[in-house]
Amino acid sequence: MPYDYLPKLLQPSDSKIVLLVLDGLGGLPIEAGGPTELEAAATPYMDRLASEGCLGQTIPIRAGITPGSGPAHLALFGYDPLEYEVGRGVLEACGVGLDVHLGDIAARGNFCTLDENGLISDRRAGRISSVEAMPAIERLQRIQIPSVELIVRQVKEHRFAVIMRGEGLHPHLNDTDPQRTGAAPLLIQAQQPSAERAAELFNQWVSEAREALTSQSKANGVTLRGFATDPGLPNYAETFGLKAACVAVYPMYRGVSKLVGMDVVPFEGEYPADEFAAVAKAWDDYDFFFIHIKKTDSMGEDGNFEGKARVIESVDAALPALLELNPAVLIVTGDHSTPALLKSHSWHPVPFLLWAPASHLPDSQTQFGERACAHGGLGAFPAMDTMSLALAHAGRLTKYGA
Repeated sequence: MPYDYLPKLLQPSDSKIVLLVLDGLGGLPIEAGGPTELEAAATPYMDRLASEGCLGQTIPIRAGITPGSGPAHLALFGYDPLEYEVGRGVLEACGVGLDVHLGDIAARGNFCTLDENGLISDRRAGRISSVEAMPAIERLQRIQIPSVELIVRQVKEHRFAVIMRGEGLHPHLNDTDPQRTGAAPLLIQAQQPSAERAAELFNQWVSEAREALTSQSKANGVTLRGFATDPGLPNYAETFGLKAACVAVYPMYRGVSKLVGMDVVPFEGEYPADEFAAVAKAWDDYDFFFIHIKKTDSMGEDGNFEGKARVIESVDAALPALLELNPAVLIVTGDHSTPALLKSHSWHPVPFLLWAPASHLPDSQTQFGERACAHGGLGAFPAMDTMSLALAHAGRLTKYGA
């Protein structure tokens, strides 16, 4: 269990905690001396919270380590990502309502575009819409491999989840995305002898998938990543004494929340205002709300500096609806940095804003941005300390020791 000392410190409280995560929030200047995406965005409400509250920076994994989204979120949820490893496939599968049992292998799939030589020309098949991707999904669902059960489910746009269920399957397999265009998808290889059978069966599936998709204009190939099985994570309510809820548009983040025991709040829409409205509707039913904003990360990966700043502004514009709920603790942060300059996740510290009017010590910063956070009163700390910090400010932890 993460933080074995915490359960005996927990004490009852009716306080509410909100963890607002802008995926890939951290950034870098496009030009030397210029602003980051967060600094360039017009964020009057976040700046007000920064001037009233306290700032800092989180280290998602360890200094210099670039995190994936799964481990970065686990860290924010209070689980050491180096101890609790969760594959992307399990997160995607759980996020779309599939059950992953111990012994199953789940993988996250991407449709990609292959040229006439079988080389990847677009790693995300032009970010096709979910509607465009559905015919390709249906073709994958018809593939059958002897001795195993296969389940394929659409996730969103170019993403899908696949589960292989059968005897003697082990998930120690390499990803097949070469992470660049102009290269062929990698062959699936076993990382341990026990996974040889699974590698053979998945390679057979990939071969048949390519044949089934050959007539598709964009989604004519697949890559797989994050092969994994059920990790058996400790339950959130038992660990932190919280009835927790997740409000997220993208399935993967609903998946990681479900794995730790959060309820997923259903809602319509995909904008920050829609998510905040869902929180308001469920406000009386939960102690803790995890709210996830995806498009900051998407814009960063696309190298769209202005687009990322505009997404941040849309979150800020919707914040009054969240503030009207009067949470005891509001944390605004990211799971990792995704600078548009780099077009990828990075190892840089992540901006962190703590607003807890009854208990925080305001620092001297007046704006929410990377440079201000670097001088904030919270300093730089491991992301997995987020939960103990939130619980303390919410009055949910008693004294340790005599």
